[in-house]
Amino acid sequence: MAAQKINEAHEHIAKAEKCLKTSFTKWKPDFDSAASEYAKAAVCFKNAKQFDQAKDAYLKEAEYHTENKTLFHAASKAIEQAGMMMKEQKKMPEAIQYIEKACMMYMENGTPDTAAMALDRAGKLIEPINLDKAVDLYQKAAGVFENEDRLRQAAELLGKASRLLVRLRRLDDAAVALQKEKNMYKEIENYPMCFKKTTAQVLIHLHRADYVAADKCVRESYSLPGYSGSEDCVAMETLLQGYDEQDEDQVYRVCNSPLLKYMDNDYAKLSISLRVPGGGSKKKAAAAPQGGAGGASAPTEEEDDYEGGLC
Repeated sequence: MAAQKINEAHEHIAKAEKCLKTSFTKWKPDFDSAASEYAKAAVCFKNAKQFDQAKDAYLKEAEYHTENKTLFHAASKAIEQAGMMMKEQKKMPEAIQYIEKACMMYMENGTPDTAAMALDRAGKLIEPINLDKAVDLYQKAAGVFENEDRLRQAAELLGKASRLLVRLRRLDDAAVALQKEKNMYKEIENYPMCFKKTTAQVLIHLHRADYVAADKCVRESYSLPGYSGSEDCVAMETLLQGYDEQDEDQVYRVCNSPLLKYMDNDYAKLSISLRVPGGGSKKKAAAAPQGGAGGASAPTEEEDDYEGGLC
């Protein structure tokens, strides 16, 4: 089966080369037909799992679409497919290079939505091996959607970037990305998402040991319809109070509540690892009414369980 497909591919290449020849009666190469034959050859190579040859055929297809000066979108798509052939060979950096090149061509030829979606796909491909590059690709895709006033899609992609920045411990960058993401949700009036982003902001700023910035995020969110008095608001006010007063019991209760524990995984990890300033012990006075000496011993155990968190 593979041998048959390879033979078919070479037949298509031979036809393509014939299309490019000129003579006394044929003054110009037939670039359109040559590109079509190379596209067929690429599919045959791909089906035969000859991915490197498929990549070369897709690049030839792109070259002749470009020569044709009318099918730039098809040329961009062929280059993107060449990138996917690199992905099949697990050559991710080369794959991303081709996909980024295709995205630039999509942009230049008036199809920014296609460019943004391709950048998103590229981000997913590279994420398992290079988080920093994935962040870059998601942010570029978000920027394209933002320029097209497609803020929901832009915010979703910024959300991916924000979570990866947290995973990378690039918390300053995460704080900036999250604020931009929150502003977009505010603009499209998705206020429940704004509430969640405020909670994430508070966790990031407290891990940055910036209480003032965390408090400011909550205060600014009071202007959001429905935020004041909401579950999210009360939780953050309680968390900030406990953090400010170095009450580790209070911080622990909020950070291990379902509201925070079931956030996106990267933010949930920030929550369960948060410590009060100085890494002090939990206040025994808060635990004493729960059952005297027996009640006071449990918080000490919990403190040991979470010793040496992220912050």
